[in-house]
Amino acid sequence: MIQVHLQQIPQSSFLTLSGEANSACLDLEEAGIESVGPLFYDLEVGLSNGGLFATGTLSQKVRMTCVCCLETFEETIMTKEFATQQELQGSEVVDLTWAIREDIQLLLPMHPRCDLGGNKKCSASFPKSDVLRGSHCVTTQAPPPARSVWSALDNILKQ
Repeated sequence: MIQVHLQQIPQSSFLTLSGEANSACLDLEEAGIESVGPLFYDLEVGLSNGGLFATGTLSQKVRMTCVCCLETFEETIMTKEFATQQELQGSEVVDLTWAIREDIQLLLPMHPRCDLGGNKKCSASFPKSDVLRGSHCVTTQAPPPARSVWSALDNILKQ
Protein backbone atom coordinates (compact mmCIF):
# COMPACT_ATOMS: atom_id res chain seq x y z
CA MET A 1 0.00 0.00 0.00
CA ILE A 2 1.19 3.46 -0.83
CA GLN A 3 -0.10 5.99 1.65
CA VAL A 4 0.62 9.71 2.01
CA HIS A 5 0.54 11.54 5.34
CA LEU A 6 -0.77 15.03 4.65
CA GLN A 7 1.37 16.55 7.41
CA GLN A 8 4.50 15.55 5.47
CA ILE A 9 3.57 17.61 2.37
CA PRO A 10 5.18 21.08 2.52
CA GLN A 11 2.87 24.09 2.07
CA SER A 12 2.90 25.44 -1.53
CA SER A 13 5.25 22.67 -2.65
CA PHE A 14 5.20 18.94 -3.21
CA LEU A 15 6.54 15.81 -1.58
CA THR A 16 8.66 13.33 -3.55
CA LEU A 17 7.95 9.67 -2.82
CA SER A 18 10.23 7.03 -4.31
CA GLY A 19 10.56 3.39 -3.45
CA GLU A 20 9.01 0.01 -3.82
CA ALA A 21 5.83 -1.55 -2.51
CA ASN A 22 4.46 -5.06 -2.20
CA SER A 23 2.81 -5.86 -5.52
CA ALA A 24 0.15 -8.06 -3.90
CA CYS A 25 -2.05 -4.96 -3.56
CA LEU A 26 -2.38 -4.75 -7.37
CA ASP A 27 -4.69 -7.82 -7.61
CA LEU A 28 -3.21 -8.90 -10.94
CA GLU A 29 -4.15 -12.55 -10.36
CA GLU A 30 -7.75 -11.84 -11.35
CA ALA A 31 -6.45 -10.89 -14.83
CA GLY A 32 -4.45 -14.15 -15.04
CA ILE A 33 -1.16 -12.31 -14.57
CA GLU A 34 1.44 -12.83 -11.86
CA SER A 35 3.49 -9.97 -10.46
CA VAL A 36 7.23 -10.60 -10.27
CA GLY A 37 8.95 -8.57 -7.59
CA PRO A 38 7.90 -5.27 -6.08
CA LEU A 39 6.08 -2.31 -7.60
CA PHE A 40 8.52 0.58 -8.14
CA TYR A 41 7.22 4.14 -7.90
CA ASP A 42 8.55 7.66 -8.17
CA LEU A 43 5.83 10.19 -7.36
CA GLU A 44 5.39 13.88 -6.67
CA VAL A 45 2.50 14.53 -4.31
CA GLY A 46 1.00 17.91 -3.47
CA LEU A 47 -2.11 19.71 -2.23
CA SER A 48 -4.35 22.00 -4.28
CA ASN A 49 -7.88 23.33 -3.80
CA GLY A 50 -8.85 20.91 -1.04
CA GLY A 51 -7.49 17.89 -2.89
CA LEU A 52 -4.38 15.82 -3.20
CA PHE A 53 -2.64 15.26 -6.52
CA ALA A 54 0.03 12.75 -7.43
CA THR A 55 2.01 12.39 -10.65
CA GLY A 56 4.97 10.28 -11.61
CA THR A 57 6.28 6.92 -12.77
CA LEU A 58 5.13 3.37 -11.97
CA SER A 59 6.88 0.14 -12.94
CA GLN A 60 5.91 -3.48 -12.33
CA LYS A 61 7.46 -6.65 -13.73
CA VAL A 62 4.81 -9.28 -14.54
CA ARG A 63 4.63 -12.86 -15.79
CA MET A 64 2.00 -13.56 -18.45
CA THR A 65 1.00 -16.42 -20.74
CA CYS A 66 1.21 -15.87 -24.49
CA VAL A 67 -2.19 -16.34 -26.16
CA CYS A 68 -0.52 -17.93 -29.22
CA CYS A 69 2.09 -20.40 -27.96
CA LEU A 70 0.86 -20.65 -24.33
CA GLU A 71 4.39 -20.15 -22.98
CA THR A 72 4.94 -17.87 -20.02
CA PHE A 73 7.07 -14.78 -20.42
CA GLU A 74 8.02 -11.75 -18.35
CA GLU A 75 7.42 -8.13 -19.29
CA THR A 76 7.77 -4.83 -17.43
CA ILE A 77 4.63 -2.73 -17.33
CA MET A 78 5.60 0.91 -16.95
CA THR A 79 4.01 4.33 -17.14
CA LYS A 80 5.75 7.67 -16.91
CA GLU A 81 2.41 9.48 -16.97
CA PHE A 82 0.68 8.37 -13.78
CA ALA A 83 -1.65 11.09 -12.50
CA THR A 84 -4.44 11.14 -9.95
CA GLN A 85 -6.44 13.77 -8.07
CA GLN A 86 -8.36 12.91 -4.91
CA GLU A 87 -10.58 14.99 -2.69
CA LEU A 88 -9.54 15.10 0.93
CA GLN A 89 -12.04 13.38 3.20
CA GLY A 90 -10.79 14.76 6.51
CA SER A 91 -8.34 11.94 7.12
CA GLU A 92 -4.66 12.67 7.72
CA VAL A 93 -3.64 9.69 5.60
CA VAL A 94 -4.54 9.30 1.90
CA ASP A 95 -4.18 5.87 0.28
CA LEU A 96 -3.08 5.97 -3.38
CA THR A 97 -3.21 2.18 -3.82
CA TRP A 98 -6.54 2.04 -5.70
CA ALA A 99 -5.43 4.67 -8.26
CA ILE A 100 -2.09 2.93 -8.80
CA ARG A 101 -3.80 -0.48 -9.13
CA GLU A 102 -6.19 0.94 -11.72
CA ASP A 103 -3.38 2.50 -13.79
CA ILE A 104 -1.31 -0.71 -13.83
CA GLN A 105 -4.32 -2.87 -14.70
CA LEU A 106 -5.27 -0.59 -17.58
CA LEU A 107 -1.78 -1.01 -19.02
CA LEU A 108 -2.03 -4.81 -19.09
CA PRO A 109 -2.56 -6.28 -22.57
CA MET A 110 -5.91 -7.99 -23.13
CA HIS A 111 -4.25 -10.65 -25.29
CA PRO A 112 -0.60 -10.95 -24.18
CA ARG A 113 1.86 -12.10 -26.82
CA CYS A 114 5.45 -13.09 -26.14
CA ASP A 115 6.63 -11.38 -29.34
CA LEU A 116 4.89 -8.07 -28.63
CA GLY A 117 8.06 -6.21 -27.65
CA GLY A 118 9.95 -7.55 -30.68
CA ASN A 119 12.61 -9.20 -28.49
CA LYS A 120 11.41 -12.74 -29.20
CA LYS A 121 9.85 -14.70 -32.03
CA CYS A 122 6.72 -16.57 -30.97
CA SER A 123 7.04 -20.33 -31.49
CA ALA A 124 3.38 -20.70 -32.50
CA SER A 125 2.80 -21.53 -36.16
CA PHE A 126 -0.20 -20.45 -38.17
CA PRO A 127 -1.47 -21.29 -41.65
CA LYS A 128 0.27 -19.36 -44.42
CA SER A 129 -1.46 -16.28 -45.69
CA ASP A 130 -1.17 -14.00 -48.70
CA VAL A 131 -1.16 -10.80 -46.66
CA LEU A 132 0.51 -10.19 -43.31
CA ARG A 133 -0.41 -7.19 -41.22
CA GLY A 134 1.87 -6.82 -38.24
CA SER A 135 1.70 -10.06 -36.29
CA HIS A 136 -1.88 -10.89 -37.34
CA CYS A 137 -2.53 -13.13 -40.34
CA VAL A 138 -5.20 -12.01 -42.78
CA THR A 139 -6.25 -14.11 -45.76
CA THR A 140 -7.21 -12.54 -49.06
CA GLN A 141 -9.66 -15.24 -50.10
CA ALA A 142 -13.09 -14.00 -51.01
CA PRO A 143 -15.72 -14.69 -48.38
CA PRO A 144 -18.36 -17.29 -49.25
CA PRO A 145 -21.37 -15.81 -51.02
CA ALA A 146 -23.85 -14.41 -48.56
CA ARG A 147 -27.14 -16.21 -48.37
CA SER A 148 -30.20 -14.15 -48.14
CA VAL A 149 -31.86 -14.32 -44.75
CA TRP A 150 -35.09 -14.94 -46.64
CA SER A 151 -33.80 -17.92 -48.70
CA ALA A 152 -35.38 -20.49 -46.37
CA LEU A 153 -38.77 -18.80 -46.66
CA ASP A 154 -38.38 -18.44 -50.42
CA ASN A 155 -37.88 -22.21 -50.66
CA ILE A 156 -41.08 -22.84 -48.70
CA LEU A 157 -43.09 -20.55 -51.00
CA LYS A 158 -41.74 -22.32 -54.12
CA GLN A 159 -43.12 -25.67 -52.93
